[in-house]
Amino acid sequence: MAATAEQLTDILSDAGVVETDRLAELLHVTKGELARATGLSRDAVSKRARAESPKTQQRLRDTVDIISRAVPWTGSTARAFAWFRSQPLPSFGDKTAEDLLKEGRARAVKDYLSRIADGGYA
Repeated sequence: MAATAEQLTDILSDAGVVETDRLAELLHVTKGELARATGLSRDAVSKRARAESPKTQQRLRDTVDIISRAVPWTGSTARAFAWFRSQPLPSFGDKTAEDLLKEGRARAVKDYLSRIADGGYA
């Protein structure tokens, strides 16, 4: 069964922390692959103290938010994650959402997705 945007909220702990184990499982990737996709170190997604740091949590939240925004038009979390990793975005010099996230430009990707959701052009 394909994961939905609502299931992406299931990756949060009771304290509101993005749980890297749950996120990796939902995306069907290893923690190493999750680290590469988010531009974080393996330790940042594997060691609790590092995983709960504000910088790591912001990057993970941005990743979840971007993927969640893509689910309605891609049809599943798996397809949204594939889009995130591989679809070149002409508005950004053919960089992917993953590339832009790693550059610290998650806000630009979110704005782009908001424009598309509002019926605007990419």
